[in-house]
Amino acid sequence: MDLRELVSALNDFASPSLAESWDNVGLLVEPSPPHTVNTLFLTNDLTEEVMEEAVQKKADLVLSYHPPIFAPLKRVTWKTWKERLVVRALENRIGIYSPHTAYDAIPHGVNNWLTKGLGACTSVPLHPSTAPSSPAEGTHRVEFCADAEHLDAVLSKIKDIPEISCLTTLPARVEGKEQTRVSLNCSQEALLKVVALLSQNSLLYQTTEILLLQKPLLPHTGMGRLCTLSEPLSLSAIIERIKGHLQLRHLRVALGAGRTLESPVKKAALCAGSGSSVLKGTEADLYLTGEMSHHDVLDAVAKGISVILCEHSNTERGFLSELRDALAVHLQNKINVIVSEKDRDPLQVA
Repeated sequence: MDLRELVSALNDFASPSLAESWDNVGLLVEPSPPHTVNTLFLTNDLTEEVMEEAVQKKADLVLSYHPPIFAPLKRVTWKTWKERLVVRALENRIGIYSPHTAYDAIPHGVNNWLTKGLGACTSVPLHPSTAPSSPAEGTHRVEFCADAEHLDAVLSKIKDIPEISCLTTLPARVEGKEQTRVSLNCSQEALLKVVALLSQNSLLYQTTEILLLQKPLLPHTGMGRLCTLSEPLSLSAIIERIKGHLQLRHLRVALGAGRTLESPVKKAALCAGSGSSVLKGTEADLYLTGEMSHHDVLDAVAKGISVILCEHSNTERGFLSELRDALAVHLQNKINVIVSEKDRDPLQVA
């Protein structure tokens, strides 16, 4: 499959528009075209050891869940390990693609996979995603009525304001008089200028309506998950389930104030990776994530919320096997999809 065709298919599987604004997702390294992909290589972290494995297995594209290029590179030399990844990739004509938080948000992504460790439950996103292209422009809609005497002058001034879009006019009858109803979309900054202009004429200002344009929420899509278990389980039982799902021998556990290992868990909030900012403020019996700051753990515990920490990538890596099967179907088995055997969490229990 041609690389650009494959990237388009990967973007269809999980739109990069769903990723967080701070993230760096999509095609990060592209060999000179044309570039044919026969083997797609999946990893959670692209380390030098994993890159060597990708070379040995003749991968044509590495899908690295975490973007190996995050902070901008000022040069590509042999000096640092991330620069060497780019050098090795280009020398061996291997592309690099990263989905990261786009995979966190989608209904069939990392967080959905993590919920399976809790057993039977229903879940909703903690921070729902909004449709990226609706409405297309502007944050607010402004509507007002003007008579023929004032219409041309006010429209002329409005058109000079930047960030105005979707300007339309329609005949209207107001209090028995023939007028024109004006509708426009504008940014937050432009709104202040439009309102200032209209307020100069009391007749225009009295008919002005301002609407906040809110993008519709995407069902089952967004960051984190709030899970309601079908039947309450003790924290100790949840711990064993999570260990089994993540194939871990040890977890870190902080008991909420007034809680024990036998306290029931009915609601669990979870976030793969680093969950502090996503979980904060959520009411639940349990927080499940890879890592949280010391002080955020203390805050949760003080509120009676128990915390399970599994280390960052341990809450993500197991998804790769499920992803391999899903992508094979999505790509109609046109290419070979394999999972790294060298990829592992850098932290071990000694």
